[in-house]
Order: sequence, then C-alpha cells, then structure tokens
Amino acid sequence: MERRSFIKKAAAGASAGAIAAPAFAQSQPTINWRLASSFPKSLDTIFGAAETFSKAVSQMTGGKFNIRVFAGGEIVPALQVMDAVQAGTVEMGHSASYYYFGKDPTFAFDCAVPFGLNSRQQTAWWDQGGGRDLLRSFFKDYGIVNFLGGNTGTQMGGWFRKEVKTVQDLNGLKMRIGGFAGRVMQKLGLVPQQIAGGDIYPALEKGTIDAAEWVGPYDDEKLGFFKVAPYYYTPGWWEAGPQLSFYVGVKEWEKLPKEYQAAVEAASYQAHVVMQAEYDARNPAALARLLKNGVKLQSFSREIMEACYKAANEVMDEEASKNAKFKKIYEPWKRFRQDENQWFSVAEAPLQNFMITHK
Repeated sequence: MERRSFIKKAAAGASAGAIAAPAFAQSQPTINWRLASSFPKSLDTIFGAAETFSKAVSQMTGGKFNIRVFAGGEIVPALQVMDAVQAGTVEMGHSASYYYFGKDPTFAFDCAVPFGLNSRQQTAWWDQGGGRDLLRSFFKDYGIVNFLGGNTGTQMGGWFRKEVKTVQDLNGLKMRIGGFAGRVMQKLGLVPQQIAGGDIYPALEKGTIDAAEWVGPYDDEKLGFFKVAPYYYTPGWWEAGPQLSFYVGVKEWEKLPKEYQAAVEAASYQAHVVMQAEYDARNPAALARLLKNGVKLQSFSREIMEACYKAANEVMDEEASKNAKFKKIYEPWKRFRQDENQWFSVAEAPLQNFMITHK
C-alpha cells in the first residue's frame, strides 16, 4: 500500500510539473523581433553568433520570444546597424562597435582598441572590471543597451599585395582597416578605408585598396583574399581581443518582461562563449590550408610594431585630452590593462611560450 501510494504521489507531482511549465509560458506574451547583423551569412562563425543567440532566447522562453536574424544589407546596410536600432527600424542589432568610431571614438572600447586587451581580458573587464557599467552608461546616451556578442580572439594583421618591411613601406598604402587603428596608421602615412566585409574582395582585386584586414584564417579563407593578396601578416595589434556586441533599443528593452530580459542576458553569454570556441577550433586547420595554397605568412617587423605602439599611445592620449567620455573609460581601462598584463606575464605567457617551442 505504501509503495502504491508513493507511486501515485510521484506521478501526480510529475504531472503537476508538466502542467506548470506550459502554464508559465502561456502567461507570457508572444513577442517577435528583428535583428540586423553587420555580417554576411557566408561567415557562419561571426554571423552565426546571432543565430546561436536567437535560438537560445526562443528555447529559454518556450518559443514565446522569437528574434529573426537578418544578414548585413538585407534590412539595413552592414555599417548602419547601430543607426537602425537607434531609429527603431529594428529592435536589435549585432555588430562591432568600433564601426561607429566616427560618432565617438569611445565606442571602440566596446570592441577593441590598439594594443588593447586580449579576449579573456576583455571579457574579464566587461564582466568583473567595471566595463559593463561604464559602457552601458555611455550607450544609454544613444538609446541602446549593449550586450556581449562574441569574440574572435586576436586577429591577423591582414592581407597585403606587397611586402611591408619598414615603416616607410606603409606610407601611401590604402588599407581597409576600421576604428582607432585607422587613425593610428594615418600617423604613419597609411590611408585607411572603412569597407564592409562583403565588399573587401572586389576592392582588393581591382587595386582600389592595397591591403585589408578582416578577422583570421577561417573567415579570411572563405572571403578568398589569398587569391589577390598573397602576403598574410600577423599580429593584428589593433584587435587583440575584439568583442562583438548585441544592441537593443532602450524603449524596446524596457517593454520586455523581466524573464525575457534575463533570457537575453543569458543567451548573449552563450553566443559570446560559442563564437570564441569556434574560432579557436577552426583557425588552425584554415591557416594550414592557406599555407598549402601558397600564402606567405609574415610577421610585422619590430620597427613597425614599435612605431605603431608609439603612435597608438599618442592618438589615445590626444583623444582623452579633448573627449571627456573617452577619458572616463580610458583611465580605468588603462589601469586594468596594466594589471592584467602583469598577471599574464607570471603564468600564462611563460607556459604558452614554452609550449610553442615544443611542437
């Protein structure tokens, strides 16, 4: 009797649980949003972060909160995603905040600045180092709430039609390069160009530009840059840990039930982690394939790196002297970078350097 009674109670409890979940879902509104990406569908890793995010949000809300993802150019031009979110044309966006450097250079801190934080350090700054509060306060002036949207890891230095061995070789070179790095390179005579990912190949092929940086081997291989620019340089010192971001309009955000807001936050973290893992897993094989295709892998010379480092510090100090919003973030960010680099020099770097010498 006791056993039968226990089974009946357990079955009743399971049945109540099965009813409770749908009842909760039914009590929430059905919401359909549109998300504009800055990236083409062909780049499954970087564009795919938005799809990972959208799927997670739907699953967490029992299919009640659905976010449809559109590739760059499908609703709005790739480099106007932030403007579309601000204007309410779409509820959400997925982009690289340094694309909007022209509005205010402070946006670069939400993505990457020259000789900045690597991907782990960038996430640490956002999540634990005060970065989230600083950036959300800044974005609020633009009517946007920003969220983690992925990280590619340290990027490559780009594709060049000719070798660059000295600082003088940069003079007059036309290069697709975004954000702060463009201004830094201008100090060295380079002519920066901001071009969306899908438009880079034809510009390189036609000779409209002499060089271009994008992400790294996995994405660069897909875009075919090696066919028209054989010299592949490293490292991308302007993107040590470039963070992608999701944007939500403040008004739309405030309309969401708290449970849906929590789903957005959790899904953004999931997409963030998955993107980094995918790049780390896929880049090695892609680089090997590129090298088999005759790509000439090169490192920027010490002369070029030192000149760029000096120019980067000058540019950022100049901006901080005239831009209070930039300075508000730059000063604590700089202290965080110093502490992180000191710590990484103790354990991370020595071990990694040792392992690299033992292939």
